[in-house]
Amino acid sequence: MKYIILAIKGFIMGIANIIPGVSGGTIAIILGIYEELINRVSNLFKNFKENVLFILPIGVGILASIAIMSGVIKYSYNNFPLPTMMFFVGLVLGGIPMLVSRVKGKKESKSPINYVIFLITFAIVILMAVSDLIFNTNTIVSFEHMGILGYVLLFLVGVIAAGTMVIPGISGSLVLMLLGYYYPVIDTVHSLVKFKDVISNGLILVVFGLGVLVGIVVIAKVLEWLFKRYSVKTYFGVLGFVCASVIAIPISTILELGDLGMNIPLAIISIVTLIFGAIISFKLGER
Repeated sequence: MKYIILAIKGFIMGIANIIPGVSGGTIAIILGIYEELINRVSNLFKNFKENVLFILPIGVGILASIAIMSGVIKYSYNNFPLPTMMFFVGLVLGGIPMLVSRVKGKKESKSPINYVIFLITFAIVILMAVSDLIFNTNTIVSFEHMGILGYVLLFLVGVIAAGTMVIPGISGSLVLMLLGYYYPVIDTVHSLVKFKDVISNGLILVVFGLGVLVGIVVIAKVLEWLFKRYSVKTYFGVLGFVCASVIAIPISTILELGDLGMNIPLAIISIVTLIFGAIISFKLGER
């Protein structure tokens, strides 16, 4: 049962990583696996079997989610953006009480520097959400006729994307979109699932995946160090990321899609999806 729950949590993280503006790291936190996942990735070869047995179900869930749900989520996000967006806002809201409990009552939590850290990380996420509006980035990349330099850049983009996927509150998919790689990567996944150009698409995703793995390991080491030495301060920073996500997800959705087609029935459905998302994250976070 433990491994099934981990796979379900990985599946939800995978969905989050598909949608621009939603952070897989944030979802990992609200599902209660973030810190342990970081520690196990960072110390993979210490207690190798136990670490792999923890990481593998999550990884399988993420990969299955991206393969199965990328088309579904893209469709629902484009055609029913408000209920989809509110579901993810609900996921974030449901996990905030668990995060607050990590710092509540601790002597160090009263330090003013913690609230400064909170405000800084909060501002970073909001800035990321409106970055396309500020910098007007509409770069689109093509994977056709790629040379060695193209694959090197793809690897480096994977490293960058992994870092932003692991850091809570920062959307890896949004960063990929700003770099112009989001739609090419999603389209490559779609093509590979349909067994189109298996060799070329497979090579592209392998190179990108290797970059993601390297980025996750490097960032995990940094985050593990922070959690061990500055636990309360780090959690205040994480709280800033997560709380800002409640605002950043709607901002990113509105900036990308414009009209959300608001009406009373849709508003009611959206409230239901928000509550549903909050219940899921709250309950899974307890597990």
